[in-house]
Amino acid sequence: MELRHLEHFLAVAGTGSFTQAAKQLHAVQSGVSATVRALERELGSALFTRSPQGVALTAAGRVFLPRARETLDAARGAKDAVRRRQGALHGTVTVGTLTSIDLVDLPGLLAALRARHPGVTVRLRAAMTGSAGLAQHLRDGGLDVAFLALPGPSPADLDTRLLAVAPVVLYVPSSHPLARTGRARLAQLTEFPFIDSPPGFASRAMLDQAFAAAGVEREVTVEVANVGTAASFIRAGLGIGFLSHFLVDDSTGLDTVQVTDYELRWQLAVATASARRPSTATEAFLNLLGERYPTVVHENVPQVPG
Repeated sequence: MELRHLEHFLAVAGTGSFTQAAKQLHAVQSGVSATVRALERELGSALFTRSPQGVALTAAGRVFLPRARETLDAARGAKDAVRRRQGALHGTVTVGTLTSIDLVDLPGLLAALRARHPGVTVRLRAAMTGSAGLAQHLRDGGLDVAFLALPGPSPADLDTRLLAVAPVVLYVPSSHPLARTGRARLAQLTEFPFIDSPPGFASRAMLDQAFAAAGVEREVTVEVANVGTAASFIRAGLGIGFLSHFLVDDSTGLDTVQVTDYELRWQLAVATASARRPSTATEAFLNLLGERYPTVVHENVPQVPG
């Protein structure tokens, strides 16, 4: 069994596709398939079920997955130790990001990392399944570090550090009845349709929990995975929605409404998997992030003209 067997197996398990795994590995699909088949022959068991819909881990594959990851992590850790001794830092760190979130200057951070450690490669992965998807990719080993929005307490299996806190504000079209009053209770909002993220996003979970705690239900009529576009749907009169102000580049045609009986705050954190020791490349990324963002940033609510 060679390390490339494990790398190819983990790539297929992480992407759910031999085609996508080949792209990720910069290899040909036939080569990835052959490597996985050779591994299955050596183990004497199928690791994946193949179907036109894709591939899925078998029971044997699920048992093998954490061991394969531990072995590959150990091998990379050994390489890191030698390179650290030589005084040169090399390696790859895979970072999960949220769409439309710019509270952290990621381009500037990566430019500084390259200047300090030119041998470190960073791969960015944006999850369209929100923070829940990013957290799962951390657990599965598909990501080394991720920026997550936290709807509540940090998961026990993730090591997190809070980076920023921002209020979540109710935005409505300027012509909306709520724009005239400027204030409302949570229960009063249920008669209006909502624009929101799909399930799995932290903002959706936070709002669903808030309405459930108030004993009322709301209707989400439009779901947008790219939350940066939500304001345009609200402006078009398709619904009302809770957004952090940094997601609203143009407030024209929008008003904010104060929710008098509930305060909502959005939290951004950086996370790694507790069960996996960060590589030296990941540590370098986290150290630089800590230097640039040593304390929690608290965003204020801007005044939106009505």
